[in-house]
Amino acid sequence: MTKIAKNTICLWFDGTAEDAARFYAATFPDSSVGAVYRAPGDFPSGKQGDVLTVSFTVMGIPCLGLNGGPAFRHSEAFSFQVATDDQAETDRYWNAIVGNGGEESACGWCKDKWGLSWQITPRALTEAISDPDPAAAKRAFDSMMTMRKIDIATIEAARRG
Repeated sequence: MTKIAKNTICLWFDGTAEDAARFYAATFPDSSVGAVYRAPGDFPSGKQGDVLTVSFTVMGIPCLGLNGGPAFRHSEAFSFQVATDDQAETDRYWNAIVGNGGEESACGWCKDKWGLSWQITPRALTEAISDPDPAAAKRAFDSMMTMRKIDIATIEAARRG
């Protein structure tokens, strides 16, 4: 039996928890799908035998997908923030999420097709907006504010002035 984590992020889905978990496992390193639990009886949003919960890991973070029905939706109040090392990694994650039915938002944020928010954040951006030179940090920040997917070269150019 797999040891259950002491603290797990529970994400509410409307019947698509297993699809989401499999997408995350295929997209992100150190991610996997664990146990898929089926309902032992009928429940408000499903029937006996339907997938009720899915345990999965996203980049080392234990999660549980709960097929709770249409009552609740994801919002930007919760997001996964993924720190990327270069533009290729930034592009790969962004394109996987947005290109699989997701949507772009501002400043490195996007939503997957299940409505879950992601911040695809290059480490270069974090370094630039925390530059000890306040003017350099502001230029980088102002540049970021005009972007959807973060363009590292543009952030670095803005930081340099």
